[in-house]
Amino acid sequence: MKRAMVLAGVSLMVSNAAQAEIPELLKTGEGGTTVAQWEQARRAGILNLFQEHVYGRNPVGRPDALRFEELGEVAGMLDGKAVRKRVRLHFEGPGGKGQFDVTAFIPTSERKAPAFVLICNRSPEENLDAERTLKSPFWPVEEIVSRGYAAIAFYTQDVAPDKKPSFDGGVHTVFLPDLAMRKPDSWGTLAAWAWGASRVMDWIETEPLLDAKRVAVIGHSRGGKTALWCGATDRRFALVISNESGCGGAKLNRMDLPKSEHIAQIVKNFDYWFCGNFQKYVDNEEALPVDQHQLLALMAPRLVYVASAEGDPWAGPEGEFESCKLASPAWVLYGKKGLVGDTFPALETPLQEGSIGYHIRPGQHDLTLYDWERFLDFADGHGWNK
Repeated sequence: MKRAMVLAGVSLMVSNAAQAEIPELLKTGEGGTTVAQWEQARRAGILNLFQEHVYGRNPVGRPDALRFEELGEVAGMLDGKAVRKRVRLHFEGPGGKGQFDVTAFIPTSERKAPAFVLICNRSPEENLDAERTLKSPFWPVEEIVSRGYAAIAFYTQDVAPDKKPSFDGGVHTVFLPDLAMRKPDSWGTLAAWAWGASRVMDWIETEPLLDAKRVAVIGHSRGGKTALWCGATDRRFALVISNESGCGGAKLNRMDLPKSEHIAQIVKNFDYWFCGNFQKYVDNEEALPVDQHQLLALMAPRLVYVASAEGDPWAGPEGEFESCKLASPAWVLYGKKGLVGDTFPALETPLQEGSIGYHIRPGQHDLTLYDWERFLDFADGHGWNK
């Protein structure tokens, strides 16, 4: 039996049991009321719960055998505004060898460039054209570079396949080749893709044209879920951007949004994105020991941006916004502002004053030029392009 509960003016759906209400972010007496307590105890505890119950634990961090192969460099791209670099990342593990490619357009400049790393979950032929013959607003390289940022991208399925049967191919086969070795908290495919983004950061740290201290990781939909988990597990990313990530991403699980995706639907269709333990919470969200505002809080005191679309109720825009609000106290610990804005904003009215940015725009489930322009504005507003 569930009942509606109002928290900060928002309808949430919880069970009658008091312990089933929204999980606390900061716990008095258990760590989390000071920066030291948060860093030394509370943050690690929340991260561990997400690993155990939602995304799974990686079998490997940075592989000892990781190496970067330069595939080619072309100067004078984009009418002389950028240099294009293509890099192949090689690695190996118990199941053999693996690789995936990265494409980077870096502004022609005397200073190191800040960068946006796109976790691309859509057709690379249509969205990641290295020759820029076919241009897509999903990865608007020209606009990104013209604003002074490097545009870097990789394709998720080059890291791990996005299909059933699960865990056959890509990094799953390389690092956990025997399915019998999998445990209920072994990594799901979102975690595998996030692992790939972290390996891209490993390369960025070796590239003299890039500023590794100002790198954003961004994803749309399943890529947005991945970006959030990547930002939670890899604190080298200074800005984490979730575009319409919905259930398993920025949307609060316990919020009563009948038109949005819930754990039951996402597990039915994409169980392999998560660890096996996540299936325990089908139609049982109130038993999950964490909720997605805590995932966002793992990014503090770094920058976070969450974006929604009016025509995408499946992603639960109100639930994404509520997570931003509930995560904000983590930034207050550091003397920063989280989300600045208490009420759900009007369309195309971005909230960008604090360390958490948010906007909702007209239109459908997509990553558009409008979204990218707002993300670039947010980075500019926090001094990234000075």
